[in-house]
Amino acid sequence: QVQLVESGGGLVQAGGSAKLACAASGIPFSSYDMAWFRQAPVKEREFVATINWRGDSSHYANSVKGRFTISRDNAKNTVYLQMNSLEPEDTAVYFCNAYSDDDGADEWGQGTRITVSA
Repeated sequence: QVQLVESGGGLVQAGGSAKLACAASGIPFSSYDMAWFRQAPVKEREFVATINWRGDSSHYANSVKGRFTISRDNAKNTVYLQMNSLEPEDTAVYFCNAYSDDDGADEWGQGTRITVSA
């Protein structure tokens, strides 16, 4: 059974930091690319960041570039999102996504909420 479990959400003041984690099970984690998406209230889900299976290539949405860092630990089957200089506009539910172009896998976690207060 595939499980992606996000953690690290909560209430943060503007300018502060938070680190999200996504623990994966039931998938060949070290073979999958991983990504973070977010969905703010009354908005569509949007891409935040992605990292390849080796962990040596990452890409970011322009809105978070320079503030957020995605990383992974294949030994722990976990992907992280370090978020710095948080802004109220970063308030959203953050979702972990595991995907593979090789086998068409596309798995999602349940999300963790980050609220950034002004």
